[in-house]
Amino acid sequence: MNIFNALPRRRSILLAAVLGLSVTAQAQTFPDKPIRILVGYSAGGGVDTMARLIAPYLTTQLGQQIVVENRAGAAGLIAGDAVAKATPDGYTLLLGESGLLIAQHLQPSMTFDPIKSFAPVAGLFFSPLMIIAGNQVPAKNAKELIALLKANPGKYSYGSSGVGTVQHLGFEMLKGQTGTSVVHVPYRGASKIIPDVIGAQIPLGVVSATAGISQSKAGNLQAVAMMSVVNLPGAENVTPMSDALPGFSVAPRLMLLAPAGTPAAVVERLSEAVRVVLTNPEVIKSANLLGAVPAYAPSAELATALVKESATWGKIVKDQKISID
Repeated sequence: MNIFNALPRRRSILLAAVLGLSVTAQAQTFPDKPIRILVGYSAGGGVDTMARLIAPYLTTQLGQQIVVENRAGAAGLIAGDAVAKATPDGYTLLLGESGLLIAQHLQPSMTFDPIKSFAPVAGLFFSPLMIIAGNQVPAKNAKELIALLKANPGKYSYGSSGVGTVQHLGFEMLKGQTGTSVVHVPYRGASKIIPDVIGAQIPLGVVSATAGISQSKAGNLQAVAMMSVVNLPGAENVTPMSDALPGFSVAPRLMLLAPAGTPAAVVERLSEAVRVVLTNPEVIKSANLLGAVPAYAPSAELATALVKESATWGKIVKDQKISID
């Protein structure tokens, strides 16, 4: 072998070894400064509230301050873009939600890929959704609702918190699987859906389970069906849609994401901290009161789930010809 030809190769091997040692050392000392969790929505909203719920507990587990930072705008895409472009060292994270996976199929101009641009850290919560109906609607459960919609094509409408939301696509999935025709009425957020259902301005709506349960218990409307099988206190007597459609499940997912390229040991350290936090009885109780169910998923499991969920949303968008134009 020519010694001069071998030198560049040896330099490359040496450089790789040095870089490897550097990454290992970084992972062993992680974290040694505060960690930011970016939220793509305004302070006080659902995603922000969940971030601030877990932040102090993660601070205790990791021994460094967890700072929640709001980067509101573009339905969460501004925060997603910032984290996707951040240094992959574990100190800038995103509290992402299912809307990122839906946006991938509705906004081709997105500046990042919700699958490829991130290293999944851990699944955090599911936020159960409920189909509600006005008291005048003759359907008390999932099976009766489907029968009613099949018998009255085009007669009924439902409200969601906007085009391209999980609430919207979830009901569109229901329509696709049952062959029913129901008119979609998009709202600017969910706050006006319940009053309009109560006042009979619209017969059906998709809302958070906690909001639907409280109004149902007050007798103001009907809690017709859960859109997923969940163990949410207060919702035990509401039939899941899977009773009528085996396997049917729609629930917004909240997850912690790091920039792609973050060292595996750092991701594992963060993921383990999340796992411990989500077993805390105080966190579980607080999450349930906020309408969320702790649903820890380790990095590899979350990665697989996100690919599957993205494909599901993509199929619904295509089959139901949904666009945001």
